[in-house]
Amino acid sequence: MDLDTFFVSCERLIDDKLIGKPILIGGTTDRGVVASCSYEARKFGVHSAMPMKLARQLCPEAIIIKGNAGTYSKKSEEVTEIIKESVPLYEKTSIDEFYVDLSGMDRFFNSLMLASELRKKIIKETGLPISFGLSENKTVSKVATGEAKPNNQLKVDYGLEKAFLGPLSVTKIPMVGEKTYHALRDLGIRKIQTIQEMPMELMEKVFGKNGVTIWEKANGIDRSLVIPYSERKSISTERTFDRDTIDVVKLKGILLAMAENLAFQLRRGEKLTSCVTVKVRYSDFNTHTLQNRIPYTSADHVLIPKVLELFDKLYNKRLLVRLIGVRFSHLVNGGYQINLFEDATEMINLYQAMDKVRDKHGDRSVMRAAGIEAKTISRFNPFRGEPPPLLPNRRA
Repeated sequence: MDLDTFFVSCERLIDDKLIGKPILIGGTTDRGVVASCSYEARKFGVHSAMPMKLARQLCPEAIIIKGNAGTYSKKSEEVTEIIKESVPLYEKTSIDEFYVDLSGMDRFFNSLMLASELRKKIIKETGLPISFGLSENKTVSKVATGEAKPNNQLKVDYGLEKAFLGPLSVTKIPMVGEKTYHALRDLGIRKIQTIQEMPMELMEKVFGKNGVTIWEKANGIDRSLVIPYSERKSISTERTFDRDTIDVVKLKGILLAMAENLAFQLRRGEKLTSCVTVKVRYSDFNTHTLQNRIPYTSADHVLIPKVLELFDKLYNKRLLVRLIGVRFSHLVNGGYQINLFEDATEMINLYQAMDKVRDKHGDRSVMRAAGIEAKTISRFNPFRGEPPPLLPNRRA
């Protein structure tokens, strides 16, 4: 199940004057990226992940909206709750996409009827358009959902998977990106049917293990299960700047705000990290990362200095910086263990008090002054089993 042009649909619920007009959601500057676009804008060749500057050129009359991750998260949660109450097993793979396992349900209900009623319920209760594809596995269902759009449904009966996939472009195979598509096209392969007629060994020889996977998907073979939730092994955040910067004070302030917020997320999720990574991308697009193992912790006064220390070691080129990021990995369950020789009771009490305020009034309601110039840090709780609602156009 896939919510159609989800961000755009949410904005149209807020302002019905946007209905029927070309809409672009994403970064409002030339360095921004299109996070979502309406079908009216797609007629001009605009698509998600396209640079906003190019999208503006293709569709000058488009209405550009920055977008609000909080609004989209809330609507996504509404849809999730309806699905959760209606089906035995589901997997949420992104803010607007779900896999629902109806295996065995035909003994009690008609699966197509059940899925159709669920879709109608979502549309009625949330006002959001949603499409679905029903088949025996994830790959065929995902392709069928794309073919069903906008706001429709499609069933692929058992045994007809290859016939359904055959006439479609190879770009419809979920794992075929732009580079793979060009490689396939250079071999004269444009339709999925061509791959179906090829020996698997030939695909493997050309593309390695990925070739086997592509061949299987092209033939409607997918053994992957619907997985309801898996523990996160890391949390991270990063920012791309509207203008490349060499302002070290600004960079360190934003890194501090990132580390402070991620440390709060760890404590809220009762997690500890033992690996800190800092990422820097320069104006020439060269990207460098540096990581360090540390004793398990979730304390600001341990993590923030480590992040800044890694940045000092990493940032030695004195070049303009395009992007910075922080990641805490090797996560385990547990609360912060007080260091008897270094930690003061006042410090631990301070964390508890700040976290309480943040839980009630938002992540940035209390923060260190050094990081106050950083733009909004996500209010997303990464330990609730929900995919991150971050827009790809976030800037600092």
